[in-house]
Amino acid sequence: MVDKDTLSSVLSDFARTMITDFPIQAILDHLVVRIADVVPVTGAGVALIAPGVAPHHVAASNAAALHFERLQSDLGQGPCTVAYETGEAVSVPDLRLDDRFPDFTAVASQEGVRAVFAFPLRHRAGRLGALDLYRDAPGVLDPVDMAAAQTLADVAAAYLLNAQARQEALHVSEQFRVGALHDALTGLPNRVLLQQRLEHAAQRASRSHSVAAVLFADLDRFKWVNDTYGHAVGDQLLIAAASRLSAAVRPGDTLARVSGDEFVVLCEDLAHLDDVIRLADRVGEAFAVPFEVAGNRLGVSVSVGIAYAGPGEAVTDQLITHADQAMYRAKRLGGATHQVVDLQEADGADDRGLDRDLRSALAAGGVELAYQPIVATASGAVVGVEALLRWTHPLSGAVPAVTTIGIAEHDGLVTGIGAWALERSCTERGRWLAEHPGLPLDVSVDVSVRQLMTPGFCGTVADVLQRTGMDPAALVLELTEGLLVEDGAHALSVLADLRGLGVRLALDDFGSGYNSLAYLRRLPVDIVKINQAFVADIGVVPSGRVIVAAVTDLAHALGLSVTAEGIESQAQHEVVAGLGCDHAQGHLYGRPVPAAQVSALLRAGLAAGPRRGTVARVSR
Repeated sequence: MVDKDTLSSVLSDFARTMITDFPIQAILDHLVVRIADVVPVTGAGVALIAPGVAPHHVAASNAAALHFERLQSDLGQGPCTVAYETGEAVSVPDLRLDDRFPDFTAVASQEGVRAVFAFPLRHRAGRLGALDLYRDAPGVLDPVDMAAAQTLADVAAAYLLNAQARQEALHVSEQFRVGALHDALTGLPNRVLLQQRLEHAAQRASRSHSVAAVLFADLDRFKWVNDTYGHAVGDQLLIAAASRLSAAVRPGDTLARVSGDEFVVLCEDLAHLDDVIRLADRVGEAFAVPFEVAGNRLGVSVSVGIAYAGPGEAVTDQLITHADQAMYRAKRLGGATHQVVDLQEADGADDRGLDRDLRSALAAGGVELAYQPIVATASGAVVGVEALLRWTHPLSGAVPAVTTIGIAEHDGLVTGIGAWALERSCTERGRWLAEHPGLPLDVSVDVSVRQLMTPGFCGTVADVLQRTGMDPAALVLELTEGLLVEDGAHALSVLADLRGLGVRLALDDFGSGYNSLAYLRRLPVDIVKINQAFVADIGVVPSGRVIVAAVTDLAHALGLSVTAEGIESQAQHEVVAGLGCDHAQGHLYGRPVPAAQVSALLRAGLAAGPRRGTVARVSR
């Protein structure tokens, strides 16, 4: 019989062991060994059970007990099952005289089992499984020993719940990390992981003085495919294109999807520029055969831009910018070709040209803003718009916003562009409200890290608010997770000053960086915008819904509102609404439109559509 001191000692030892990061199986293994040591039995076993699922994580103190645990599992019959189902201990002091488990009894008694005692692994919400004690002689188990065994089973259940929660948290965290670094549609590395690989390439190139290059590939006629066959076919085409590109690149190259139909290949340790030219040729050849997608035969070519850094030259993200520019040159030549940019030449000629052109465009009104609606998920009403930068170059055509901002930051233009975008957005809101008095309408404006850290930025915001008569609470400044990298203390000071003006702050693309949760804890933000990669996972992989739910619950617990980005289907809308996301944004509700079309959008009551089963859209 177990005395109180012995039981206390076992429980203390059990507690010390269980508070470690032991996995579930290790906890079970420890449990059965300790019980067999302190309770007068010949063997102990345990099995975790779930409704509709065969017992799993079976453990035992010896081979014989393990055999009997598996026997009960295979037969679906025995004291273990009854204890789990009823939540009460089961005592079988003489197995040969008990007729409740005929199949189990026939085998177990023949193999030397004379008595069995089973105890449910109980917790507040139910049961996890059962603990079984086996004896090779008939007879009852002392009431003190019965109580001790049930106590140990209950304690084990509590620790198992903690272990399960820990494993689930680790799983969600890993899914979060993988989702933050990979494209949801193709599974390729995304822009964040590409940037990390680029930084590593820069370190290796500085040591080895090797040649590095970037290929920027853009599908020709992809917009036509989307417009003609729909986005579902377009997505399947992107998946097929990613597969062909993966087969074309070298084993050590990094292939990433950076946006829409744009792919980037980072090549390291090149012996000669001819190596990357051959790679570009292989990429072009990969698209020579038409794609068979959803019963459609689609002939799609690819335009490729190439930028390289020779031995001893810096490897930076400017390599991607220059490859992007070279790709647009290929587009102007009719597509289905590639163009090469020497990084040193590009630094001198292209940057000066784009710098000059961007300055001219700013002066001549060639840079514009488009506005994408943000809706309240509960009502479907448009409650805000996000201002997005648009620059159409006279020769290159539409310049990606990331390229425009990159050049502006590099050449000291970002402060001017940012101030212009801020004032224009606030002014336009005043015009819209003049036509729709009393309408609650927020305006969100992206703020780059370089712009935010510029001396006097808060003063600029205050001046704009005063000149335009803008309600500070209706202005949302969207920030990225990289904010604290350069000078965290100064950044936090600026954010505090901005909040002092009454404006609100949003953390954009939440989940796109390694330290997302740390940023959420440190930054004084009001809104969390969930990265569209996680929204795209909804209905595709199980973790998609789990991650969106987890981020939403966490943000709400911190008193923050949540906006889901990248909503493209009614099904996604219904999921994020059901999970409690406060607002949503994406092509389902409307694409970015010029300021002149926003009033029409508001009059149409655009976002009320999804709740009624129809969606109104405003074209570009």
